[in-house]
Amino acid sequence: MITYGKTDAGQLRPMNQDYHWESVSPVGSFPNLFIIADGMGGHNAGDFASRFAVRQFVALAQNEVNMEIPALLGHLMIQVNNQLYQKSKEEPELSGMGTTMVVGTVCGDILYVANVGDSRLYVCGNELLQVTKDHSLVEEMVAEGKLEKNSDLYYSQKNIITRALGGASYVQPDVFRVSLESDEIILMCTDGLTNMVSDGQIWNILKGDGDLHQKVSQLIRMANENGGKDNITVIVIDPEPGKEELC
Repeated sequence: MITYGKTDAGQLRPMNQDYHWESVSPVGSFPNLFIIADGMGGHNAGDFASRFAVRQFVALAQNEVNMEIPALLGHLMIQVNNQLYQKSKEEPELSGMGTTMVVGTVCGDILYVANVGDSRLYVCGNELLQVTKDHSLVEEMVAEGKLEKNSDLYYSQKNIITRALGGASYVQPDVFRVSLESDEIILMCTDGLTNMVSDGQIWNILKGDGDLHQKVSQLIRMANENGGKDNITVIVIDPEPGKEELC
């Protein structure tokens, strides 16, 4: 397994409130672990939220070994949410903070994913498949048949999320299980990429020439060239080299 992750503030934001973390080595019960978070909140609150959430997830994961991986992913996110929510109540300057989070781990040919918010995980093979589901107002309206996907209104309201870590005393993560094919790679990213770069452009870069460092850099460069309206964070994972053993 090989991986590369990178974050960039983008062209317009004065601060980078994204945070990412990768390990191809075991972390507690996880054989490997990859996390992206996109913080929100005034002043430094969003920056604090994303960093705190990721670091707490990793710290908790190192001590939790008695649960199956899908349940563990959800359990840890709920714990992190509780800690972040309490922190926002204890420190007035952090009031109203929150963060998205997407977490992935690969066990042999199986990818396990959990997410809260609108940061995404994709599997890239013959097509670019979005595994996670955005917890956003527009996606809920699309699902209910009240809004056309990719319409002007869809894009104007796309930043309104309906679920985040730290926003309430309880949050329900979504957890996914995906069977991986031998030629597929994994993309994790914040909406600073997907709002600026189309699925087709992303697929072309991921399936094109270059190593993972070059592909990540190309994705971030294209997001910036297309406007760079938000912070951009990208992790690309190739599970094949040194094939992970079954969990």
